[in-house]
Amino acid sequence: MDATRGCRREDVKEDARVRVVITGVSPEIDHGRFAIKRTVGEQVVVEADIFADGHDMLRAVLLDRHEHDPRWSEVPLTPVGNDRWRGAFTVTQLGQYCYTLQAWVDPFLSWRQGFVKKVEAGQEVAVELLIGAQLVAEAGQRAAGEDAKQLHAWAQRLRHDHLAPLSERIALALADELAHLVGVYADRRFAAMYERELRVRVDREKARFSAWYEMFPRSAAAEPGRHGTFKDCETRLPYVASMGFDVLYFPPIHPIGRTCRKGKNNALVAAPTDPGSPWAIGAAEGGHTAVHPQLGTLEDFRRLVARAKEYGLEIALDLAFQCTPDHPYVKEHPEWFRRRPDGTVQYAENPPKKYEDIYPFDFDTAHWRELWAELKRIVCFWIEQGVRIFRVDNPHTKPFRFWEWLIAEVTARYPEVIFLSEAFTRPKVRYHLAKLGFSQSYTYFAWRNTKAELTQYFTELTQTEVREYFRPHLWPNTPDILTEYLQLGGRPAFMTRLILAATLGANYGIYGPAFELCENRPREAGSEEYLDSEKYEIRHWQIERPESLKDLIARVNRIRRQNPALQSDWSLRFHHIDNEALICYSKSTADRTNVILVVVNLDPYHTQAGWTDLSLEVLGLEPHQSYQVHDLLSDARYLWQGARNYVELNPQAMPAHVLRVRHRVRTERDFDYYM
Repeated sequence: MDATRGCRREDVKEDARVRVVITGVSPEIDHGRFAIKRTVGEQVVVEADIFADGHDMLRAVLLDRHEHDPRWSEVPLTPVGNDRWRGAFTVTQLGQYCYTLQAWVDPFLSWRQGFVKKVEAGQEVAVELLIGAQLVAEAGQRAAGEDAKQLHAWAQRLRHDHLAPLSERIALALADELAHLVGVYADRRFAAMYERELRVRVDREKARFSAWYEMFPRSAAAEPGRHGTFKDCETRLPYVASMGFDVLYFPPIHPIGRTCRKGKNNALVAAPTDPGSPWAIGAAEGGHTAVHPQLGTLEDFRRLVARAKEYGLEIALDLAFQCTPDHPYVKEHPEWFRRRPDGTVQYAENPPKKYEDIYPFDFDTAHWRELWAELKRIVCFWIEQGVRIFRVDNPHTKPFRFWEWLIAEVTARYPEVIFLSEAFTRPKVRYHLAKLGFSQSYTYFAWRNTKAELTQYFTELTQTEVREYFRPHLWPNTPDILTEYLQLGGRPAFMTRLILAATLGANYGIYGPAFELCENRPREAGSEEYLDSEKYEIRHWQIERPESLKDLIARVNRIRRQNPALQSDWSLRFHHIDNEALICYSKSTADRTNVILVVVNLDPYHTQAGWTDLSLEVLGLEPHQSYQVHDLLSDARYLWQGARNYVELNPQAMPAHVLRVRHRVRTERDFDYYM
């Protein structure tokens, strides 16, 4: 398994005359072991410490190429102070890029620097001109065509044009055009190459910016008491699209086992009519490449995928690598499962919980190669049905090396595929999975409720090295997660968590219709499981209930689409506000033409008020400048000035402001407007 996939460079024994040191390169993940992540059209800004002995001038370049391009492109690095250099390139294709750095002592720039000092000091420079001429002539020998002729002509003028005034020869020696052309043909015999070739994984835009809606297809029937079908899901597409989502995610759609099937509310004994959990995959009707017969056929599914595209929706599927006792693999490949001393197959356990309806794969089997190949075949099968997005169930319970191999294999052939990691596990494990190649990752957002928790966590995700490889995906609820905040906070809590998820993160999702209908009944006190959980029974949702949040969701998603500042994560900055129940943060485009300021009341019960202390520089504002803030949720407009402004939010009405900052512009006719 070659993790670099075509980006490896042969080791070069450096000449002892190589004087430049290249170190402190960023971004670089674990000494180049893993790739950073970008989406098409984004920049990769690279910095490094570059220096040499003595006082000679240096040149440095950033080299980059797509994995399928044999030739390097290069852009110059610029010194930014204290021997730190910076450069950037733009990724324009899906797949993988390589980048590295090269730097060298530049004799011509060094000569030019000394020449300038002697000229300014009024010293004799005739010999210096001859030295410069020799350096120009050497560059001419490395050049070809018209460039070579031009360089040799300049060298001759510097050497022999005695009739010309000295001032003209000096001006020629210092001409920017001459310095540029000599630089093009610089002597790089003793250039230092950075010791590693680093990698960039380039995904499509939806890996960076997306809004997901999770829905159980079997609960999509228009009338209660009937198992939903793919055709029912087609009928539900306009509803999902009207709320502004672009990904419709289904839990597993495969046949469900009957042995040890769980009943309603996870009862150990199922009634004859209980449908079982979709994550209990496999029955006589088939396994991971089959569809549940009550949902329809593969042809019905392909039709649904095509119809979804007409509404601007992509279908995402759940990838759950586990089986029921009834799965065909259990009989066909018993070597893929672990046996207990009594001869029974080991089922899944998380003591004191037992999951007798789930058989995990044994990744330690001697037949692991065949197992890996079959799991890859499953993914490719669904790609062939039109699926390009997968939410991966519990990846932290499978080997790291398996995921690195699988994702690399799949994306090499299908670079547009997106993998979302659903790993609710320890931070280092979660981050490592992201490094291995997962395009997006679930987060701890659901359990971060206070201002301090949210500020600390999202600063870590957006302002540290983590952001180079970990794309956060924010879910306020899932079929497994009904937090205490949502259980107790009522409708305002759902509104608050929606706005936080959609504005703190460029990628977010909700589990509906439970979310928009504010479903908040736990199975029992202290539990995050839903009462009458859809995981174990078919639910009939009255999606047109008047108290539904669907209109607010649609507005929030429209705000996200219309404001590029909300379509990425790195510009997130928190601002002080003098009330712990209020949180204030902003996002902006690089040129500050789009600046969004968000204030949220984290208290779902009481009206809260406070005074902001905004970082005006972050917002692109002058200290005494007046500006308009346009609340995109209510359409209200306020005229603010400076950093300190008053905010009051009633959670029963609307727990947040999502403010577009509009700068004041004065026209030639003394007419003010805001942009």
